[in-house]
Amino acid sequence: MRGSLFNLNRRTAQRFKQLAMASLGSVKIKLLLLCCIAFVLLLLAGRAPVLSGGDATVRAPSNHFHDSRKGYALLINTWKRNDLLKQSISHYTRCSSLDSIHIVWSEPDPPSESLKKFLNHVIQLNSRSDRRIELKFDINKEDSLNNRFKPIGDLKTDAVFSIDDDIIFPCSSVEFAFDVWRSAPDTMVGFVPRIHWIDQEGSVDRYVYSGWWSVWWTGRYSMVLSKAAFFHKKYLDIYTNQMPASIRDYVTRNRNCEDIAMSFLVANVTGAPPIWVKGKIFEIGSTGISSVGGHSEKRSQCVNRFVTEFRRMPLVSTTVKAVDSRNIWFW
Repeated sequence: MRGSLFNLNRRTAQRFKQLAMASLGSVKIKLLLLCCIAFVLLLLAGRAPVLSGGDATVRAPSNHFHDSRKGYALLINTWKRNDLLKQSISHYTRCSSLDSIHIVWSEPDPPSESLKKFLNHVIQLNSRSDRRIELKFDINKEDSLNNRFKPIGDLKTDAVFSIDDDIIFPCSSVEFAFDVWRSAPDTMVGFVPRIHWIDQEGSVDRYVYSGWWSVWWTGRYSMVLSKAAFFHKKYLDIYTNQMPASIRDYVTRNRNCEDIAMSFLVANVTGAPPIWVKGKIFEIGSTGISSVGGHSEKRSQCVNRFVTEFRRMPLVSTTVKAVDSRNIWFW
């Protein structure tokens, strides 16, 4: 009898112990699940977009740059594509840090009154009480690619965002690139990287210009093209008044490579590479000169000519890439 009672108590104790361990394990699992759910909710809250003007864009957090000349000037190059110009201006006037728009106009006829009226109307629609965007046409008598880098006397901002009229970037990408530029204001910061290589097959080193696929394959670049790049306004003066005039003459004659010349100039001043910013490109125009046969060879000729003019190769290659970590899950 005692043995049976002892065995019964022993089995009961073991049963209670098993139930207690199972309950404890269940509590741990529930706590772990709750922690996971809380982490996901916090992550989603941090990624929530801010809606502004019907355009869902992720706004950069307020930064602490103590520069009285906040904002940037949009320097847009155009040529007989008023429809693209209207589309581009309509988009970029929504970007929060835009201060002014300067349209590089090199056409034989002045801008029409209807074009001016449309653009001013767009600016008025997107202006706020605390921000009035300024619009100016920079009229040029001569048709030259150097016109896009002429100094702007009354520019209120240090930052210049140089852009072509046939590509558009989301405002969130532009604002992020602007923040990157403010962390290194002497550097070119842009969205379109390119690379140069040394061809050592001959007795004298020859440089080769390579496009996007070389950048994609190797992860290296040494230029960001001025078709979509931030730089300091001082480089406009250096390009026009201090860079060798023979380089500007070469650009005018060949109608090419003003962007490479600017990359050479900035690298020659800083001794540092540019910064490539990841951003989604929306091409709204037809293909340009880059699609014409022999384009890469002509660009390689430009690189070698500019090396001769600068008496050295100032371009510096790098693998650094600026990515907005708020817009990706893993980085």
